[in-house]
Amino acid sequence: MRGFILLSVLLFSCHIAFSIRDGLLPNGNFELGPKPSDMNGTVVLRPNAIPMWEISGFVEYIRSGQKQGDMLLVVPEGAFAVRLGNEASVKQRIKVIKGNYYSISFNFARTCAQEESLNISVAPDSGLLPLQTLYSSNGWDTYAWAFQAEYDYAEIVLHNPGVEEDPACGPLIDSIAIRGLYPPRASNKNILKNGGFEEGPYIFPNTSWGVLIPPNIEDDHSPLPGWMVESLKAVKYIDSDHFSVPQGKRAVELVAGKESAIAQVARTIPGKTYSLFFAVGDANNACAGSMIVEAFAGKDTIKVPYESKGKGGFKRAVLRFVAVSNRTRIMFLSTFYTMRSDDFSSLCGPVIDDVKLLSVRRP
Repeated sequence: MRGFILLSVLLFSCHIAFSIRDGLLPNGNFELGPKPSDMNGTVVLRPNAIPMWEISGFVEYIRSGQKQGDMLLVVPEGAFAVRLGNEASVKQRIKVIKGNYYSISFNFARTCAQEESLNISVAPDSGLLPLQTLYSSNGWDTYAWAFQAEYDYAEIVLHNPGVEEDPACGPLIDSIAIRGLYPPRASNKNILKNGGFEEGPYIFPNTSWGVLIPPNIEDDHSPLPGWMVESLKAVKYIDSDHFSVPQGKRAVELVAGKESAIAQVARTIPGKTYSLFFAVGDANNACAGSMIVEAFAGKDTIKVPYESKGKGGFKRAVLRFVAVSNRTRIMFLSTFYTMRSDDFSSLCGPVIDDVKLLSVRRP
């Protein structure tokens, strides 16, 4: 095993890219750490000291439970993570298929910076993710970001652009994974693409807080194929292993009220009547209370109330409309802001799933 690790490090130092499958990047959870001689306290001294990664700037190698003043630094998976201080970055080069779409998922936690953000890039694409809003109460969130491969190799870079008085202030990063995306097509059974949300970013099997999909202004390619996050805040991608999902294995939770919206533009025929079917529920995550989902199809709209007990369940709804143009924007948002009743600090909201758009022959 040690020989394999050594060989991997040698390959990396020679700039040979890793061939990857869906899941963690090589040493994506940073459990393989630097040698003691390559560290000064927690600070990593050499660019290639962390196996399979190249670093620059002020990077720290953090052990779970480590303290910074009165703050306890928590690692979500395993025992180690990295902290990106002022202008610091980690990067890894991987082999991809040119023209294909991929989504990167990663765990992060805020530490001491006031306005933390993270720039993630795969040339020529990049996105600046604001990390001010923490959506879960355990201190960690998972974000997804997507790109289309322009070349046979992709250099994934996570960079902290912030400059703080304390150079150590910056986000903790752990568990970086990748998943190939295969955008579904519209069909005679559903004019919308990916209406069941089954195609989406990688969800870490050992995490129970879902994956945040950022607004499309931060990402040119959506990690949720077919859909755009048309809002100021993220939406949450959830799975049936950890949440209650109305249909299939995946769904979307609208976690930030009217600031959390998803949309898709569908091809329609002016004058023709259509029905938009969808399910509204809760994720069985203690998100209790009165909820309303607003669905839009062009200028037509419907408000669907849902009384959540926070223990799972759903109801179905339909919006019938007459198309007025060749393209109709379908959009969903949540009317209210909701907090989980078990911690009163985690944002939550109604779940949307099983969205279908069909033409109606005899209205």
